[in-house]
Amino acid sequence: MEFKEAKNKFVQTWGALGSQWGINKTMAQIHALLMVSHEPVSMEDIMEELQISRGNASMNLRALMDWGIVYKEFKAGERREFFTAEKDLDELAVKISRERSKREIKPALKVLKEVSTIKSDGTEAERHFVDQTTKLYDFVLKAYNVLDKITEYKDNWLTQLLMKFMK
Repeated sequence: MEFKEAKNKFVQTWGALGSQWGINKTMAQIHALLMVSHEPVSMEDIMEELQISRGNASMNLRALMDWGIVYKEFKAGERREFFTAEKDLDELAVKISRERSKREIKPALKVLKEVSTIKSDGTEAERHFVDQTTKLYDFVLKAYNVLDKITEYKDNWLTQLLMKFMK
């Protein structure tokens, strides 16, 4: 397989996987393209490579920058904007985990807390509902706390040491 074919296969596959992870295909394809590019890429080159519109490219680049995994770069003498992706895979995983936690886990915790604290008139159905939603809240909170600790590992020497042993 030649380089261009391999690169295209990677970008297409990453895009398909992205849609399974809860982000849109184009966003994942742009991320994949930037992640494997050895130098910053212009929006025009992204549009051409992926055959997408300026609006689609702009919207998805903005979303990737909001996630903190794509950065805008400027080149002296160039009027165009260039973009690059986070290349450190550990840092990338931390940023994605934090963003997904903010967008998915925290809202779920809020709803679970709210519905598990209803006033029950004592019926079996209500007791069961409160019991199950409380258990689910406790489980999701534990998962959130574990994820939070793992994403803080770069700032914690003990966790860094443990992660080295796990590799």
